[in-house]
This record gives sequence, C-alpha cells and structure tokens, in this order.
Amino acid sequence: MFDVVIIGAGVTGSAIAREVSRYKLNTCVIEKEEDVCNETSKANSAIIHAGFDAVPGTMKAKLNVMGNAMMDTIAEELDIPFKRNGSLVVCTKEQDPEGLQVLMERGKKNGVPGLQILDREALIEKEPNLADDVTCALWAPTGGIVCPFHMTMGYAENAYENGVQFFLNTKVEKLEKTGEGFRVQVHHADTCVDETIETKLIINAAGVYADEINNQLSDRKLHITARKGEYMLLDKTVGDYVKSTIFQLPSKMGKGVLVTPTVHGNLLVGPTAVNVEDKGAVNTTMDGLDQIARVCSHSVKNVPLRQVITSFAGLRAHEDGDDFVIGESADVKGLINAAGIESPGLSSAPAIGVTVAELVRELLNAEEKSDFNPVRHGILDPDTLSLEERNQLIKENPAYGNIICRCEMITEGEILDAIHRPLGAHSLDGVKRRTRAGMGRCQSGFCSPKVMEILEREVPMRVDQIGKNGVGSEFIVGENKELEDE
Repeated sequence: MFDVVIIGAGVTGSAIAREVSRYKLNTCVIEKEEDVCNETSKANSAIIHAGFDAVPGTMKAKLNVMGNAMMDTIAEELDIPFKRNGSLVVCTKEQDPEGLQVLMERGKKNGVPGLQILDREALIEKEPNLADDVTCALWAPTGGIVCPFHMTMGYAENAYENGVQFFLNTKVEKLEKTGEGFRVQVHHADTCVDETIETKLIINAAGVYADEINNQLSDRKLHITARKGEYMLLDKTVGDYVKSTIFQLPSKMGKGVLVTPTVHGNLLVGPTAVNVEDKGAVNTTMDGLDQIARVCSHSVKNVPLRQVITSFAGLRAHEDGDDFVIGESADVKGLINAAGIESPGLSSAPAIGVTVAELVRELLNAEEKSDFNPVRHGILDPDTLSLEERNQLIKENPAYGNIICRCEMITEGEILDAIHRPLGAHSLDGVKRRTRAGMGRCQSGFCSPKVMEILEREVPMRVDQIGKNGVGSEFIVGENKELEDE
C-alpha cells in the first residue's frame, strides 16, 4: 500500500514528487514512457514566463508568478541552467498598441514586477534585429529561459534520492476506487508483466491523458485537447541573434511564434498552435514549418533559417475550461488532479509542486522528514572548469579526455555519469537529454554508434535492446549473417 501514487513523470509530476518527498510518505511515480521528461516536457519553448499573459484570478496567473519567483532557488538547489534574459512582446504598425497596455495592466494585477512599454528607439538599442515594422513592445525583465530536460530530471532525481520510487515503462491500465483508497492496475512494457498497486491517494499529472485518468474515476468529466506546436532549432553560430525572448501579441490560441535564445546557446523559433485528435501526433509538417518561417519575420527580421539543424513538435494539454485544473476531485475523495497544464506550465511547475504537496500533507496529516535533502548535483560540465582543473580531472578520470560527441564536445565521462546517476539513461535520447550528445549540427550522425557501445557496456544491455527512446524504437534488428541465412 502506497500513500501516494503520482501518474506522469513530466515536469509537473516530477515537481510534485520532489515536494511530496519532503514528508514521511511511501510515494511512487508511474510513467508509461521509458524515461522521465519524455512527452510534453521535452518539447516546448523552454520559457519561464513573467506572468503578464494569464487572466487575473486564474490558477495560471497565480501559479505562473509564484513559480517564476521560485526559479532562482530551484535552479541553485537542483543545479540546472537558468537565465533571466527578459522578454519582449512586440507590436507592429498594423497592430493596436493598446494591446500592450492591456497586457501590462494584467501583469500588474498578477504581481509581475518591472513591466514597462518601450518605444522603438529603446527597443533597437536592446534588440537591433527586430523587424522594421515593430513600433513598441512590453518589456518584462523577470522572463527567463531554462533547460526543460534538466529541470524535469533535476526534480525527478531529487525526489528519487529522497525516497520516491519510479516505475518507468509502466502504463496505467485501470483504476478502481476501494474502501481504503485506490487499486491501480498497470502493465510493465519492458517485462510484459501486469501488476496491481494499491494507494491511499492518486495524483493525476498525466498531461494530455489526464482527462482519461480523471474520467475513469470521476463523474466530473474533463476534456483535454492536444494542441500541437512545431518548432525549428537553429545552430549555436546564430544563438545570439536575439538576447531576449521575443513574443508577438497573443491570440486565443496562444502567445504566437516566438524567437528566443536557449540556455545552451542555440536559437529557437516557434511554435505553431493546431488542435489535433491524435495525442501521439508529434510529427512536423511542411505547412507548420512554413508558417513559422513566415510569421517569425513579423517580429524579427532576416531570421537565419538556413542555420536550422532540426525541427520538432510537442503537444500542449488544453482543458476546455482554459485554466489549470488543480485540487482534489469534488466527487472522488483522494483523487488529486494536476490537469490541463499547458503554457505557462513549465513556469508554474515549482508552484504546482508546492501547492499539491501541501494538499497531500493536509489530507494525510503527513509529518515532515528531518533528513530531506533539497540539493541535487547535475552532470559535471568540463567546460565550466579552468584548464588546470580540467587537466587534473582527465588525469584522475581519463574518460573526461575522450570526446564522444564532436558537435557539442561531450566526453565519455559525462555519458558515464548520465548512465550511472539516479534514474540513469538507458536509451540514446536519455543520454542526449542529459548530456546533449547528439544535439549538435550532425544530430547524432557520428556519435550514436559510440554512445550505443557505451550503453551496451555500462547499463549493461544487449545492443539489439538499445533504442532511441525505449521499447519499440530499437536500432539493431539482428546480425548480418543471421539475416542472410533467413
């Protein structure tokens, strides 16, 4: 019998898990994918929003501003890359500048500090590559950029080290209410074993599938629409084309196409916003990428799209009520929803974690641990060392002198750390998200065989079991001679 079962190991579920791990509770996380941060949390704008866009009084408004204020502490405790680069919402000649005034007043009501409207002269001094038609913009100095992979994994690893169990490759098949709580029937995809787990509380952080989880138990039905956003990622050679995150005036479908630097030095352009029926539809389309290329020019001129190194798509969980759904179900005692977590979900995750954990504490009368450790150490980046320190590191551990990924200059030592740390990588994407091996210009064309060799040796696992992102994505299907004999 668990005290708490959290369904979903994205940034929301992982943040909740870390905050719940502060208490003397038997807690687990169930995730159908082979790794944490494997769906919505891995494919988004990587933005920490200031909080001026959400309607005052909504959960989005409250938790966005609260989460933004927590980010400096979270980044320090979890050792994740985070930068307050500020954001601009630009207005062009064809648009009504009153829209910026509305956003600024909304932001002030939400408690966003430092907002101001800048004229073109001040803007061009700050961002010389803004489009010629841009006349003014709303400046929000508290806006930031973060690595969503490291943020999610930082939360998950810290939760794990504080006693939370993680069941990966595990899909929830059926939920039942019992006298003492809930019965959760699961299927382990990696072992093909079915199991029943019992728990006092369920926390539903299942992203685009959160309505399906809620609706198995509650008569208060949720309906979540998967809203697809496509992106283009540009090479680090143009990573400083803009310094701030450049937004366009928002519409009912979202905040429009943005242009932003990333914390790793790339340039990111996107997303589109298209509602889709298929909750697994993360394919990119020619129409979507063409739209990004066309629309981004309204805010930033001559975006160097010839430097695109990859494109990707992610899904946002849009609930019909257009707000986060957070709290205990009205008709199912012990079912706690953290549903409809679309933008600004990444920004709000720290606050969602605290909010849900406090509710769990109240419901279970939980006692705080005296030995909770809030600190997680990330993977060592040799580039942060001086030449003398790096030479000493290589002398002590020669793996840090062996470059595996030439585009991103990632060493074998970093990959070994990624594999052997808590909730370590078992796939190429797992290594990539933890170390950036394979995220450079060649998109793993050169380094993937070497990474596979390291995974085969260190996990250890058979080479034909190694996949891009888990069961069903294996690269190797057999040996040449065996195939010839067939």
